[in-house]
Amino acid sequence: MTPREIRRKAGGAGFKLVWPDGKVGDFSSAYLRRNCRCAACQHELTGERLLDPASVPETLTIESSQIMGNYALAFHFSDGHSTGIYSFDWLRTLTEELVP
Repeated sequence: MTPREIRRKAGGAGFKLVWPDGKVGDFSSAYLRRNCRCAACQHELTGERLLDPASVPETLTIESSQIMGNYALAFHFSDGHSTGIYSFDWLRTLTEELVP
């Protein structure tokens, strides 16, 4: 599912996605960073989290973002991390966790 609207929050504080069914994913930058699924943050085979969520400060921001094709977003965070690709399917799953 592709969001019908993608909005970056002021100051790089996060993103807001509006889905075709009206559900809204309102994500802070820190929440997105903590949920990164790249190989540096999550073990590729076991799925074990390698990133300690406590190491991500609430003040973290998104310095830039990019739409990847028609399927994902990529973020460059203020801590230098930029290897995660957030598929729209994954972002929808995160939305469902926040807004059941």
